[in-house]
Amino acid sequence: MKQVTALILAAGAGTRMRSKLPKVLHKVCGTAMVEHVIDAVQEMHVSKTVIVIGHGAEQVEDALAHRDVQFVLQREQLGTGHAVMQSVAALPDEGNVLLLCGDTPLITRETLEELVRFHEAGDYQMTVLTAEIEDPTGYGRIVRGKQGNVEKIVEHKDADDVQRAIREINSGMYCCDAKLLKESVVDLNNDNQQKEYYITDVVEILNQKGYRIGAYMVADETEIMGVNSRVQLADAEAVMRRRLIEKWMDMGVTFIDPQNTYIDKDVKIGNDTIIYPGVILKGKTKIGEDCIIGHNCRIEDSQIEDKVEIQASTILQSFVGEACHIGPYAHLRPGSKLGKNVKIGDFVEVKNSSIGDGSKASHLAYIGDAEIGKNVNIGCGVVFVNYDGKNKYKTIVEDNAFIGSNSNLVAPVTVRKYGYIATGSTITKEVPEGALSVAREKQKNIEGWVARKGLLKKEE
Repeated sequence: MKQVTALILAAGAGTRMRSKLPKVLHKVCGTAMVEHVIDAVQEMHVSKTVIVIGHGAEQVEDALAHRDVQFVLQREQLGTGHAVMQSVAALPDEGNVLLLCGDTPLITRETLEELVRFHEAGDYQMTVLTAEIEDPTGYGRIVRGKQGNVEKIVEHKDADDVQRAIREINSGMYCCDAKLLKESVVDLNNDNQQKEYYITDVVEILNQKGYRIGAYMVADETEIMGVNSRVQLADAEAVMRRRLIEKWMDMGVTFIDPQNTYIDKDVKIGNDTIIYPGVILKGKTKIGEDCIIGHNCRIEDSQIEDKVEIQASTILQSFVGEACHIGPYAHLRPGSKLGKNVKIGDFVEVKNSSIGDGSKASHLAYIGDAEIGKNVNIGCGVVFVNYDGKNKYKTIVEDNAFIGSNSNLVAPVTVRKYGYIATGSTITKEVPEGALSVAREKQKNIEGWVARKGLLKKEE
């Protein structure tokens, strides 16, 4: 295979999206559309990736700053041919150019590799990626000659009745000889109603010079789906999500209801894990083996180790150790780190805290900015009081401590090993090792108080 350079057009405004965000930055399964295209070409090890930017250029450049790409600015958006004109200096004089669209997130590495192989095997100077669809209305039609080569691409509005009956359509993606592409765009003109320069005119230019134009028909038409509206964005999301879920099912993951499960591209899931309906897995989340992710869980940018069970809970930017039980209705906020066999139960919130092996907070507690050891029991209604209105402070609870229900730990404070805190205590000082700490007012009963206040109700 010859050297391949990828040229991705990402300068369009996408007015039908009705968005302040450049169209190519809208996400499909958690990844910007243009990044899906970048991934596809870089997985096939192209020599260089060039991105043509225009509308929202700074936003696009900032969003892709972490990628190994070169940017070309198209100050005025005057058509696809004009975009290539701006890129001539960035393209090589030899090899092939893959000309792609930044709003086609469903294109795959496999199809692009097949396109290049077809292009080289047929000794074509340009090859159009095409698809055959039931309703080609609105698409450019592929007009082939007697030998099957492409003679021209006719836009729907310019096509006659015979041409409109053609079901093979142009995807807007091409493999071109680099030298000929650079030479041909110089000859483009904007003699049309839109006063724009179209890359499709290169087909006619090359044909007039006696070059051969091929057409490679993609097997799955969804791969060339362009996204120009929110409706099409949702359609692309559905296709991508189904692909991802089928990939993980093939690798041994069970999805109870794939249509009601939502998964981002970078998520990883271990063998024999079961995912229930309503689950949302986002970002770079990693789920281990033999886990149960119950209904309506949201897990984002978190690592879940093996044999964990999570029910109806939210976990964000956290680590959950092996064999933990979470939920229902628990909330792990960013910076939470759980050891092995930890239980976080109903309506427990954890934030920026580490919890050691075997510890448990079974219900109705807030654990913030804490370092909790092994085998600690945190009772119902416990609050780690970490904020004084200006600063946040840390609480340390050492191994085997017991925090009684409805207690407040006012940070900064430490509970030493085997420290016991009596129910209803407010702790502001260190609890020594093995000590029982009681910090509450002694109960006092005032006889006859209700009657004196006139609060007694007459019995009927």
